Amino acid sequence: MIPNQISPPQRILMGPGPSDIHPSVLAALAAPTVGHLDPYFLKVMDEVQSMLRAVFQTTNQMTMAISGTGSAGMEACVVNLIEPGDRMIVGVNGVFGGRMADVAERVGAEVTKIERPFGEVFTPEEVAAAVAKVRPKVVGIVHAETSTGALQPLEEIAKIVHDAGALLIVDCVTSLAGLPVEIDRLGIDAAYSGSQKCLGCPPGLAPVTFGPKALEVMDQRKKKVSSWYLDIGLLRNYWGNNRAYHHTAPINMNYALHQALRLVLQEGLEARYVRHRLHHTALKTGLEAMGIRYSVAAETSLPMLNSVLIPEGADDAAVRSQLLNEFGIEIGGGLGPMKGKTWRIGLMGEAAKMSNVLLFLAALEQCLNRQGIMPTPGAAIAAANAVYCS
Repeated sequence: MIPNQISPPQRILMGPGPSDIHPSVLAALAAPTVGHLDPYFLKVMDEVQSMLRAVFQTTNQMTMAISGTGSAGMEACVVNLIEPGDRMIVGVNGVFGGRMADVAERVGAEVTKIERPFGEVFTPEEVAAAVAKVRPKVVGIVHAETSTGALQPLEEIAKIVHDAGALLIVDCVTSLAGLPVEIDRLGIDAAYSGSQKCLGCPPGLAPVTFGPKALEVMDQRKKKVSSWYLDIGLLRNYWGNNRAYHHTAPINMNYALHQALRLVLQEGLEARYVRHRLHHTALKTGLEAMGIRYSVAAETSLPMLNSVLIPEGADDAAVRSQLLNEFGIEIGGGLGPMKGKTWRIGLMGEAAKMSNVLLFLAALEQCLNRQGIMPTPGAAIAAANAVYCS
C-alpha cells in the first residue's frame, strides 16, 4: 500500500530548534534544481559565503556552509584542527559541550574537560588555570548552550586562549543571528552554527568559518583528516576559487539558506539582536508573573532559548502535549540532568515575535489551570503587554 502524500500539521515552533521558517525561505526550497557545478549555483555559493561572513562578522575567506546539520559543523571544526595525541580542553556545562569532547576523543585527542553544572558558565579564571596546566593545542567552548539556555561570555576567555598560543573553537549553533558573534574582533579561530535556529532556515546546513591560524594548522598536519567528507583541505577546492568537484551539495538547501541570510541582512544584525532581546524580556516578565523562574542566572540567560523551571506539581509531558495538540505550539523539555525539571522555550528567528509570546503565555496559563495550578488570571499577558507598551 502506498502511503498518502505527506501533509504536515502547521506548528508554532517555540522549542530549541528547528524554528519557524519564513514563507520565502520555504519557497526557495521549491525553486528549480540545477547542477552543483552549474554557473548559477556557483554564484549562489559565492553569495552565501559573502552573507555568512557578514553574519559571522568576519573577513575569513574559508567561510561556508557544510552539507550537514550543526553537529557536522562541530565535527568539521574538531577533526580538521586535531590530530591524534593533540591536547584539547573542552568546556562541558551542557549536552553540547559534552558532545564536542566526545568528538575530540574519537579522533584521538587527549581531552581535558573543565566542567560546570548544567546552566552555569565558566569564569575566565577557570579557563586560565586549565590552559596553564594542560598547555593545549585547542580549546573548545559553547557560546550558547542549547540544552541549558546559558550564554557563555567569550571576550576574556578568547584572550587567555590566544595568549597561550592555542586555537579557540566556538559553538555558535544557537547564537548566530540572534546575538553578536564577533569572530574577527575576538580572534575566534574556528566556529560553527546550524541553519535551523536564529537563521530561520530548515535544518540541513552548518555554517562554519576558519581563521588564518586555523588554516595554517591544517596546512601543517602530519596525518590526513580522519573524515574525508569533512576535510576542509578538500572542501577548500570546492568552496574556493577552483570550484573542483568534491560532493553533490544540497542545492535547494543552499537556496533556502541564501534567502534566510538575505532576510537577516535586510533586517540588520543590530535590529535582529534587539528584536530577540525584546521578546525575551516580554516572555520572561510574563512567566515571572505566573511564578515561573528561569533556571539560568539573568546575566547569562540566552534571549533566544529560555530555560525555565517547571512549576511544582506540573506534569511536564502533559503540559507539552496539550500545548502541541490543542494550540499547535512546540516547546522543548530538559536534557540530561535537567530532564523533567525544565522547559526550553525558543524565540528564534521568525518565532521571535509578539504574537507568539502572547499566545504562548495564554496557552500555558490554561494548561497549568487544567492541572490545578492557578496563576493569577491574565497576569502573564498583562505583564508582557506592559513590556511591549513601554
